[in-house]
Amino acid sequence: MSLKHPIKNLSAFYRTRSIRRSRYLEAPIPHSDWNAFNSPLVAQAPKVSVIIPTLNRYTYLKDVLMDLERQDYSNFEVLVVDQSEPFQKDFYKSYALDLKVSQQEEKALWLARNTAIQQAQGDYLLFFDDDSRVDSDWIRQHLKCLDVFNADLSSGVSISKVGDTVPAHYAFFRVSDQLDTGNVMIKKKVFKELGMFDRQFERQRMGDGEFGLRAFLAGYLNVSNPHAKRLHLKVDHGGLRQMGSWDAFRTSSLLAPRPIPSVLYFFRRYFGNRQAGYALLRTVPMSIMPYRFKGNSYLKGIGVLISLLLLPIVSIQVLRSWRLSSKALHEGPLIEPLP
Repeated sequence: MSLKHPIKNLSAFYRTRSIRRSRYLEAPIPHSDWNAFNSPLVAQAPKVSVIIPTLNRYTYLKDVLMDLERQDYSNFEVLVVDQSEPFQKDFYKSYALDLKVSQQEEKALWLARNTAIQQAQGDYLLFFDDDSRVDSDWIRQHLKCLDVFNADLSSGVSISKVGDTVPAHYAFFRVSDQLDTGNVMIKKKVFKELGMFDRQFERQRMGDGEFGLRAFLAGYLNVSNPHAKRLHLKVDHGGLRQMGSWDAFRTSSLLAPRPIPSVLYFFRRYFGNRQAGYALLRTVPMSIMPYRFKGNSYLKGIGVLISLLLLPIVSIQVLRSWRLSSKALHEGPLIEPLP
């Protein structure tokens, strides 16, 4: 359509006309010996540190801690960094856990996680959300994955409704293309080499994705682990949602930056301005439609047309985001080392 090398393109299209789409999802590499494998790492019972930042979600945090009480792996501590108002000290008295609670005045997710990383006694750090539910073998399945694949990170999978099946592209072991700090185990040595989470992402999005890319570029192996599942309730209050960052591309007000500036900071830092511009063309028009329609291809297409009608407003939103991301790039990464 661009008329750039049209003969070459049409020739390639003709020569590959018999090639069919890969159907790897229907027959992924099997790991039939997974259940029978007795993990030496699990047998050694290394100390695991479960890290949970929380903000005004005591109702859901109660179930989170009860699920941890039922774990079939026992050598772990739980570090809760509580930013709630009012802070309820007595809430934590009744749990049969090795529980360490820190009260944090500043409402800052990445500060909370970095603080817990520094306090952690374990060599394996397991990041968890305060609105999630897990089975009793959750910790063990993460350790087992690290052992089987000699991996450095085990990225668990998430479902959002009770009884949901794991999505097909997450239902088997593979090199992970994501890092979700609501369900991931990371060897502490990774933070010692790379530093902790970048606080340029504070109160925004993609801080976990940035660390995942940083680990990938450093040669660490991150395995997508279908056996370490969690139910992510995605409650509509508290947590990062209370800070106004429910979605990376959908704005909270008419002239708010689109996308959230941290997204452009991430794109521009790792891929450059040109590729960041292409990413904006691909993502911004379809983000006009509300979040609940993000999985509807038809409505996303309508969103592209609406974005053309709202081009002056959308342009202002994107320019604001670009300017704020430029400021963050000039300041540079806020990554503290882990001693």
